[in-house]
Amino acid sequence: MKHEAEHQGKTPTRRSRAVAAKRSTIMAAALEFFSLYGIHGTSLDQVAERADVSKTNLLYYFPSKEELYVAVLKGLLDVWLAPLKALRAEQHPLEAIDEYVRLKLCVSRDHPQASRLFCLEMVQGAPLLKQELGGSLKTLVEDKSEVIRGWIKAGLIAPVEPLHLIFMLWATTQHYADFGVQVEAITGKTLSDPLFFEQTVSNVQRIITGGIQLRGQEQ
Repeated sequence: MKHEAEHQGKTPTRRSRAVAAKRSTIMAAALEFFSLYGIHGTSLDQVAERADVSKTNLLYYFPSKEELYVAVLKGLLDVWLAPLKALRAEQHPLEAIDEYVRLKLCVSRDHPQASRLFCLEMVQGAPLLKQELGGSLKTLVEDKSEVIRGWIKAGLIAPVEPLHLIFMLWATTQHYADFGVQVEAITGKTLSDPLFFEQTVSNVQRIITGGIQLRGQEQ
């Protein structure tokens, strides 16, 4: 009986699943408006209507617009940082960077609203996410910078400043989401076009890894 009780304690209840699903629906609706209009240009009434819940019900899950906004930002930060978290010291650096580029462009393709909202928050000075940036994000970047320094020390890639490599990877891959309208206006295509997506991945990979390859090194 004790084992059964412990097992039940670890298994999500129907109510907890329902709560998680409702929160997810509300956050998805909020992301749509926040990414277009920011926190100040979005009303909870708009979000509630899009999520098909009453405003009272929305406030049960998120007591204020600020709490909803921060929850959305933290959720997209997890998505945005997943490719960086995947970098491992035991990987071959050129293969790891190639995979990072692909994963990050997948994020730009599949979650453009999330990328644009994050960009909007940064442009505004990250007033509601500054603590997160100076904490967990900074720690993650420092950890992955050490991974890159290890690759350099092992003579696997050219000596570059890890922070600038990471910043360049962010800027390049997110451009296709944050400036998607510009990309489409110039090329007539978006990352949702499979051929254009693969061309983008291939070219960004070649440009980035070409810059960190040792002279005479071949992939």
